[in-house]
Amino acid sequence: MYSREEAKLVRQQFWTMFGKRYDRKWLLYNTKIKDVVLKFSFEDRRALVSMDIEYDEMFYREYYFEKLISLQAILKEEVSPDIILDADYVLESGKQISRVYVMLEGVKIQKKTQWPEVYEFFYTYMDKLELFFWEYKDFIES
Repeated sequence: MYSREEAKLVRQQFWTMFGKRYDRKWLLYNTKIKDVVLKFSFEDRRALVSMDIEYDEMFYREYYFEKLISLQAILKEEVSPDIILDADYVLESGKQISRVYVMLEGVKIQKKTQWPEVYEFFYTYMDKLELFFWEYKDFIES
């Protein structure tokens, strides 16, 4: 069992190594659409690449999520057939968002031998999600 400080150090090492391995500027929070972000997440026993709609106001969350629902077939073709669209995703903090994501299960950040697999997963699917976003940004935003 890791102490809080040890766990923090492992997370820092993971993200530092990822940044060195894939030295590129990711889109992430710079989508130019308020409260719509692309994210890498490494949670307990799973890694995710996602597009999150974080509006507190349900109207806006539903509006943007419906746009993504209408693009679901394209998301499945261009990003992954395993992509998940969840209108009511609850974060560990308890905050409710809408999330479109691809997940890699059975991985733990503490297992450094799994890091290369997670790095490849992150790179592959974030690259695809970014390309999708750029291609359909005007539609999503309109």
